[in-house]
Parts: sequence; structure tokens; C-alpha cells
Amino acid sequence: MAAGVRTVDALPGPFSYPLAGVALVIIDMQRDFLEPGGFGAALGNTVGLLAPSIPVIGRLLAAFRAHGLTIVHTREGHRPDLSDCPPAKLGRGRPSMRIGDHGALGRILIQGEPGHAIIPSLTPLPGEVVIDKPGKGAFYATPLSTELTRRSITHLVITGVTTEVCVQTTMREANDRGYECLLIEDATDSYFPSFKQAALEMVRAQGGIVGWTATSNALLKSLPP
Repeated sequence: MAAGVRTVDALPGPFSYPLAGVALVIIDMQRDFLEPGGFGAALGNTVGLLAPSIPVIGRLLAAFRAHGLTIVHTREGHRPDLSDCPPAKLGRGRPSMRIGDHGALGRILIQGEPGHAIIPSLTPLPGEVVIDKPGKGAFYATPLSTELTRRSITHLVITGVTTEVCVQTTMREANDRGYECLLIEDATDSYFPSFKQAALEMVRAQGGIVGWTATSNALLKSLPP
């Protein structure tokens, strides 16, 4: 094994990554999705189904911080005037409240509102990358590619919510841009557990056509002591 390269016991096979070129990506761990009164609840979902991934992501976050590795947080949200929210998104589904409406956590999915914030236990530290995105994927209409290139990042460890929507979309965007991606199975959740399982299988199907999946323990074991 080359110096600085670590290997994770993953599916569909081992995932190797360079310590200097890996980033932890934490997708949309926001109050609007994880707490009552936010957008997730407005869509009729049981937000508690996303809770199991929170402490797992916390452990990964602590480990990456301890090793001085790159960390990226994303937040989905829109400008207050909704100029970056197309009608196709604004009118989607049958929620009790729409994007921009006033709810228990402020205006839903609006930048700067309480619900837009990342939950307190995963709050970014100074120096960590925070990407505000108007879409489901973290690369669309954001500076993420530029930030990763500046840091010579080639491999992404993906976590966050929801598995089949923003997480999988970001992985597919990353794959098209040449990044090697590992999705942490217990560090991602969905309002629909069957959708999560299907997304995991799609990611690693056909020899890892989108990427790899592994448990958080497998990744943590791969890091230096």
C-alpha cells in the first residue's frame, strides 16, 4: 500500500483513498429536514426516521477533525425572494407548507432562517467548507468543484440526508466529474427506509457504477491511529 493511502472494507470491493486527497461531505443535516416544524415535516414525513445517522456523522466528523482532513457541509435553501427556486421545484408535491412559507422554524428552506441552519451537534467549525445549494445536488450552481480542486481532493466520503434524493444526486454529480465516492451506510438516512436500501444497492451495483458503500466502523478502522 502506497504511503498515505488507506483502504476500507467496502462493497462491491475495497475502497482506497489518499489521506491528503479525501474529504468528508455532510449533506443537508439541517433543522428544516431533521426537526418538527420544518420542510420534511411539512411534506408529511416522520422526521425521527433521520435521527439514527446524527451520532454516526458526529463520530466521523470528530475523526476527520482530529486528523486535520477536509470537511464539507452543505445546506439546501433559497434566497428570500425565491429567485433561485424554479417553479418546477416550488410547486412539487403536496406539502402543508411550501418553500418560502412561514413555519415553526422561520421561512421554509430560506437562507438565514432558523430552519436553514445545520443542527447544533454538527455545527461547522471555522475553516470547514460550507456550501449553500439551491438544488438537490451539491455541485449544481455552487462553488463546490472549485473548493475541492483548490484542496486537491479526489475522493469523497459521503454522508447526510436524504439517501435517495440529495445524497444520491450529489454522488452521481461527483461521479460524472471524476471523483471516487464512498457512501457511509449508517451515516445516511431517508424518510423511507426502503428507498435508502434501494439507493445503497443502486450506488454499488454493476461493480460500483456510482461508487462504494461501507459502514462507519470500517471507515474509522482505515484511518491512522
